Amino acid sequence: MFRMTKLTDYGIVLLTHFAAHDDQVAHTARELALETRLPLPTVGKLLKQLSRGGLLASQRGTKGGYILARPPREITVSAIIATLEGPVAITECNTGESHSRCEHESFCSVRPNWQIINETIRGALEGLTLADMTRPLVRRPSQPSAFESSSASTLPVRAPEGRSAL
Repeated sequence: MFRMTKLTDYGIVLLTHFAAHDDQVAHTARELALETRLPLPTVGKLLKQLSRGGLLASQRGTKGGYILARPPREITVSAIIATLEGPVAITECNTGESHSRCEHESFCSVRPNWQIINETIRGALEGLTLADMTRPLVRRPSQPSAFESSSASTLPVRAPEGRSAL
């Protein structure tokens, strides 16, 4: 099963809290833990990771704390996941890293299909911003699958709205 970690889920909750309160006022770890009802040690760990990843900026001093490093509309869910977990990919051979762990990669017959699946997932996550996460998302009407059976030898690819296919 493909699933992001609880820590990444909590990181998205924290960043969404920042985006919803986009007042450029620094938030402390203690304040964020209370407002999001997440454990303080977890919040502290996430704030450090998100800051190192360039999604948060830290401010020192009596009015110190953390603020978003960029506007919420410029931070994608894909960037958050990549910061906390690494590259978004369903399979190891499609992480974009040069050191794949699969010994069958060079002759795998389904690898091109996994690449299409991974690009589709990445595209969807790149099309969703932190600003989007602060409001209810509207489900789009069902679209035909990108892998509908076809007599053609190529697979049709549907890109998320406003994006090119590949």
